[in-house]
Amino acid sequence: MAAGTEFSPYAMFHKGNMSTGEDMISQNSDHLKQMAIRKPPRHVSGVRHSMSTATLQPPHDLDFGVGIAAVTDGKSEYMPMIRSGSCAEKGPKQYMEDEHICIDNLFEYLDGIEGFPSPGAFYGVFDGHGGTDAATYVRKNILKFIIEDSQFPVCLEKAIQNAYVKADHAFADNASLDISSGTTVLTALVFGRMMVVANAGDCRAVLGKRGKAVELSNDHKPNCPSERLRIEQLGGAIYDGYLNGQLSVARALGDWHMKGPKGSACPLSAEPELQQIQLTEDDEFLIIGCDGLWDVMSSQCAVTITRKQLMLHNDPERCSRELVREALKRNTCDNLTVVVICFSHDPPPQIEVPQSRVRRSISVEGLNFLKGVLDGNS
Repeated sequence: MAAGTEFSPYAMFHKGNMSTGEDMISQNSDHLKQMAIRKPPRHVSGVRHSMSTATLQPPHDLDFGVGIAAVTDGKSEYMPMIRSGSCAEKGPKQYMEDEHICIDNLFEYLDGIEGFPSPGAFYGVFDGHGGTDAATYVRKNILKFIIEDSQFPVCLEKAIQNAYVKADHAFADNASLDISSGTTVLTALVFGRMMVVANAGDCRAVLGKRGKAVELSNDHKPNCPSERLRIEQLGGAIYDGYLNGQLSVARALGDWHMKGPKGSACPLSAEPELQQIQLTEDDEFLIIGCDGLWDVMSSQCAVTITRKQLMLHNDPERCSRELVREALKRNTCDNLTVVVICFSHDPPPQIEVPQSRVRRSISVEGLNFLKGVLDGNS
């Protein structure tokens, strides 16, 4: 992005003069140190906020009080307590094209908007290709497009879906960027007890639910039956697993050399698939990562490793580093970016296999744990 076009998120609701350059970075850094709702482990570094200075522009006429009460069902007092950690490594590739964003406390990040729920958090991973322009642009602007959308916060899914398409079009209109670069995008928005995961591409979100891996996204590969059908209906073709012989994913933002006029349907789609869930006490953590992790590791293996590490040290950042290290041991061929988001400040409880005098049995949770261990040792 051209110099002078970025805005600090703290300018959204502040009056008066804004600091710029190094002063702004220093102020944001000081502010971020105070953002955590509750204290994380002492040794957790600030990397989980490393992308929290993503540029935002002022939303217009937002009523954040509308529809907020709908995030709870009145049947439970449970509320998640959010903390996260991230790790990104270039891996065996020559260049690093991944980006990510971690915001544990949206209320403070957006400078205390009245009516905004607590907890509120936002995370994203962006796997760039053909250069870093698309991944960097979307990382800096996707949250802005979400909160500016007219459907936010009444209909979160629609606001997020609109934001992906708007970000794609805005990127195409930016003459200072290489619009032939592209990026896959996966975001997770926590809004009270509600979490919405949106995915366009082959990044993946996996929920750890008492030791069981629950996938909250689909990998949009061209050979996926539903994607193949959509691609062929729109006149596209798949050669050796590549869309039109060029791209290994079926959905992405950017890549405008492969798209038609804005607003027209084309084989390469920027529209995300979304999944919305209501978080419960059984939902222990979420792993989001670029395909460099999932190319060499199953979802269940990642959940088993993360749960075991959390039980040892209860540090999501160390968990993300361990997943990256394990993927490198398994000879991944891609950049690696992993974010681990915990929904409690306590470590996961020990999974106990009930004993019986009549017959020996294993619980579903214990079976999932064993499966992950065997997968990790393979």
